[in-house]
Amino acid sequence: MSAGHARPAADGAAEPAQAGVQVIARTAEILRVLRTAPGGMTPAELGEHIGLARSTVHRLLTAMRSEGLVETLGSRGRYRLGPAIHRMADAAWRSSLGGLHPLLEDLSRTIGETVDLSVLDRDRVLIADQITSSQRLRAESVIGESVPLYCTANGKAFLATMDQAGLARALPDALARLTPATITDRSVLAAELALTRARGYALDREEHTEGICGAGVYLGLVADMPAAVSVPVPAQRFYGREHAVAAALLDWAAGIRGR
Repeated sequence: MSAGHARPAADGAAEPAQAGVQVIARTAEILRVLRTAPGGMTPAELGEHIGLARSTVHRLLTAMRSEGLVETLGSRGRYRLGPAIHRMADAAWRSSLGGLHPLLEDLSRTIGETVDLSVLDRDRVLIADQITSSQRLRAESVIGESVPLYCTANGKAFLATMDQAGLARALPDALARLTPATITDRSVLAAELALTRARGYALDREEHTEGICGAGVYLGLVADMPAAVSVPVPAQRFYGREHAVAAALLDWAAGIRGR
């Protein structure tokens, strides 16, 4: 076949390819807009926002919904990000943090306790990874669990890095008492955070869960997310050795930062 005969086929292939790129671009734009609208948006609102006809947006949303990229919210015809997006984001997030997993295992073996890797999620701590202690009596968290900042070792490690504006955004109006040891007085918490900054680590003395204590340090940005590492310990093994646990955690964190 001559080159002259081949050209029309190539040109014909270019048109659907260009249309396909346009569909991908429009889909990405819808996802970007929905990311900023947790309450969802109607096809009309999306069309107005990105400059597309409502019929075009509706056609794209129908296809996206079949793939789980979006889902409808209630009965008002609003769309929000769907479960497939959350699964992909979760997989990417865990993959980016996965490089720390063997290092967390090293720390757990050194201390002989459970180790948690957590990230800052607005005004909460989100458990991202965990190495569970082999001891029969051990502390365990749930990966994906979200806990308050003010009454946990990893949470206080995050709070100690914040200025007053950051603290105002991160702390609730009232510090709820979760256990008899929970700090509910803001001035007492401020003093605790000042001590945390001075020594480089935070302590939780049964403030979130009775019978569970912990030490935590702020690690820095991991995959562009503020991260902390903490060692939750049953109370009977914590008191009297809390500073030794914290010292081992500090040494480990310094080695990680040194890399």
